[in-house]
Order: sequence, then C-alpha cells, then structure tokens
Amino acid sequence: MHTAPSIEAASYQPPTWEAILAAHARIAPRIHRTPILTSISLNAMSGAQLFFKCENLQKTGSFKIRGASNAILSLTESEAARGIVTQSSGNHGAAVACAAAWRGVPAWIVMPNNASAVKAKAIEGYGGKIVFCDPTVTARKATCDRLQAETGAHLVHPYDDDRIIAGQATAAKELLEEIGDLDAVFAPVSGGGLLSGTCLGAKGIRAEVHVFGCEPARADDAYRSLASGTLQSQDSSDTIADGLRASLAPRTFAILRRHVDRILLVTEEEIISAARLVWERMKIIIEPSSAVAIAPLLNPGAVASLNLPKRPDGTAPRLGVIFSGGNVDLSALPWK
Repeated sequence: MHTAPSIEAASYQPPTWEAILAAHARIAPRIHRTPILTSISLNAMSGAQLFFKCENLQKTGSFKIRGASNAILSLTESEAARGIVTQSSGNHGAAVACAAAWRGVPAWIVMPNNASAVKAKAIEGYGGKIVFCDPTVTARKATCDRLQAETGAHLVHPYDDDRIIAGQATAAKELLEEIGDLDAVFAPVSGGGLLSGTCLGAKGIRAEVHVFGCEPARADDAYRSLASGTLQSQDSSDTIADGLRASLAPRTFAILRRHVDRILLVTEEEIISAARLVWERMKIIIEPSSAVAIAPLLNPGAVASLNLPKRPDGTAPRLGVIFSGGNVDLSALPWK
C-alpha cells in the first residue's frame, strides 16, 4: 500500500521542470488542451487584460484530470493492480474514476455526504465506487484509510502528491506557452495542488510572473497559513465553493511559501456574483470554486491594489485566470 509521506518543508524538493514536462507528455494524448478566452466586458470592469484558461471545458469538467491521469498512468502494473482509492468532494473523484478506467482498474472514492449530487453522479458514470462519510477532513481521511486497508488499493491523494502537482502544473504551462507575457496568474486554492502547480508551471516559463491564490473567506486556511508561517487547517466549511473546503498539506504549503505572492479572500456574495457575471458576459458555466479566481479582480481598484510593476508600454496589466471547473448543479443555482 502507498500513503502520502510526511515531509520536512525546509528540505522538500518540489517537482522539477523536467517532471512537469514528462507529465505533460504523458497526459497530453488523453486530455484537452483547453481554450483561453477573453472578454472585453470583464476587461473593462477589472481595468486589466484578462485571459481565462478554461479548465471548465476539460475532460471530466475540471483541471483535476491532469493530476489524476499523471499519477495513475505513472503507476507500475503491480501498483495499479489492486485499484485506486482517494478522497474527494467531487472533481478529483471523477478524474480518478476516469483515469482508473483508462488503466482498467477499480476506483474507490470517499465523498462527504453533503457533496454535490451532480459530482457524485459523474463519479458513478465513470465507474467509480462511492463511499460516503461525514463532511469533515477527519472523517474523510479515516474512511479513506479504512478502505485502503480493506482493499489494498493504491492511494492517489487529491493534492499531497508530487505526481498530482506536476500534472496540475500543465494548465499554467499551457497558459504561459500561449500568452507568454502575463504579469500575473490567479488560481483558486484549497488543498493547494492547483495553486502549487500553477506556481511551478507559470514560473517555469516566465520566472518573473506573479502568482496569486484566491480563497473563500469562509475557508481561509491557506491565507492563515501563509500569514502565520505555520500550517493551519480547518475540519469543515460551508462555503458555496464546495471544491475549496480542504486544507493545505505540508508539500503544497512548502511550495506556496516559496512561490506565491499573496492569498486573496472573497466573500460568498462575491463568488456568486462572479459566477453569474461570467455566465452572462462570457456565456460559459463555471462552478463557484472557479469563480473564486475572478472575484477578487472585479472590485473597484482591486487590480491597482496588487501593486504589479508597470508595463513598459503603458498598457493595462495582462492577467491569467484559471477557471478550475464547470461541474454545476443547474437545479440549485444560487441566484433567482
């Protein structure tokens, strides 16, 4: 059996650029190279030039397939033989179920019993076997540990895994390959796999690019962790951004401490407003967790408060925003 190892943050060496390149080569035949969209309306509202990496249009509906497929396709035959086990609020579970099906092995997904019905249905559609638990970090881990002990399945952690981080880094890598002169990139943060990967993938191409994490104020452990310099956690949260209710892990915290510029907090009202605005102006559906990445840029003066260096040509800042997913329960949209 495999468990995510504990690490010493000071000595931890994150995935190298070579590991990210290898991950991209491994998963590219299986996933979409998602489009980068723009919006004149949102540019005007933010006072910036915005470039949206649309992982809401990715296979399984989120960026999670990048990390999950890299991790699962990397396994040896003996490692994969007993199947895969993981814990997830939904998107990682769907990605693991999908990638496990590609390998022809079973996948057990531990989900909180308040998880989105749409996400649970997607996991089952990919062949995943769901085991529900109480909606706390402690319960999720305990149930996952029990399943792993019972089945001998290989653990693919949602974010505390270098193979996951390297896979998630490919989204920012693609963004910077196409829009090379970005001043900053914005991504949501929960367990930190996407944001850690964004730091490594973006800075691997443009070392001077700034990276900002975006987080619900109701699930602010990353903000508190970076502010205090010690890893903070929260056992549960009721934020509408259901994909952002996890806490950082030692390896993701170590990467963010070295590379992220700041964590920006947003309210529930700002998340809902941003999701609706994207739907109205861009005609695409993003889930609340995705909206967290654009919400901080829509308030008056928000971009100026980031204190980004002035562009030599005097134009507005060029900002990349990663829309992490689009798995929304359309029967329970939070607006009338």
